[in-house]
Amino acid sequence: MSSQPAFNYERIITEELHFDRKNPRLVEFSIQANTPENELLKILWREMGVNELVLSIKASGFFSQEPLWVVKEDFNGHSQFVVIEGNRRLAAVKAILSPEKLKGVAATSILMDFPVERKKELLSLPVVILNNREDAWRYIGFKHINGPAKWGSYAKAQYISQIHIQYEIPLADIASQIGDTFNTVLKLYQGYRVIEQAEAKHVFDRTDITSPRLFFSHLYTGLNYEGFQEYIGIQGVSFDELYPVPKEKLIQLGEVLTWLFGSKRQNKLSVISSQNPDLRYLDAILKNRQATLSLKDGKSLMVAYELSQPKNELFEKSIVAARIELRKAFGLYPETYKGDLEMLQLSGDVADLADKLYASLNEIYEIEQNKLKEQIPKKRITTN
Repeated sequence: MSSQPAFNYERIITEELHFDRKNPRLVEFSIQANTPENELLKILWREMGVNELVLSIKASGFFSQEPLWVVKEDFNGHSQFVVIEGNRRLAAVKAILSPEKLKGVAATSILMDFPVERKKELLSLPVVILNNREDAWRYIGFKHINGPAKWGSYAKAQYISQIHIQYEIPLADIASQIGDTFNTVLKLYQGYRVIEQAEAKHVFDRTDITSPRLFFSHLYTGLNYEGFQEYIGIQGVSFDELYPVPKEKLIQLGEVLTWLFGSKRQNKLSVISSQNPDLRYLDAILKNRQATLSLKDGKSLMVAYELSQPKNELFEKSIVAARIELRKAFGLYPETYKGDLEMLQLSGDVADLADKLYASLNEIYEIEQNKLKEQIPKKRITTN
């Protein structure tokens, strides 16, 4: 399956070819059924390295042995050719022929002074016309999931879900065909179904997230953690459930997705700055009621995380962290301190706090040592 199947192809006028709004890579960017073609072109240009293809076409032309794969579908009451494989190449050609469509987008200088003869060659493109999308899923799935043009996890998950539900292909068969493990396919599918359920039940809207794209790996990874599973009620639920989250946990599902992806309407940013360690912190918070309530109240991830931790562990970590920072400051001061009074006073405050803490700890230490001494039985004195 690593090579393209043999199909006869023909040429179609480029203007009659349209981007696929169902393309798994585009759905990450909140694409809608009515998103204008020019907006799709801009997204492809900005996010998917189309400029590299432009340079290739400028140097060598459009490779006719790699035709676009198209299906004829209805759009707003009109039948049109939709490119289901080759959207990046189509974007490169459309950008070359109509650079004005990318007005306001950076890095478009390579479209200037494009050879006229080369442009003429691009007025029509080689295509394979398929009867329907199902005809191409095996080749496209292999190529983009574990082949030379890999998709991200969200695109993979969307494609797996589409093939399984629309074409009734078992998940095990999909895993075998695309060259991925069955376990990975199950987890990707479950993550995608969780988002689909959240949108269907109106507790989440992917167009409302605060980032330009949906970082699906946050959810896909988080669903492997115990805290996430317990909070949204999917522990023990089959991976291939269409809607995995129990009805009584839908509100919690909406909360988790908001924490992961943010919400413009609620004016809330994602609490995840980096997947590691922030996902682990959120997992720990979800296991602790007080910490979860703190996060709901708008406290930061770190404040809520500290509430989830045993106080003795926090104390020890604080002492260790303070020592590390003080050693760092001690190493830096000879080159950086220039006699600033405010810094001197600040270091004095640190010294006072350290002295008070040490005195308090020492007092407790002495008390505990005395308790231990009192527990030691005294030797009995005997006489002969």
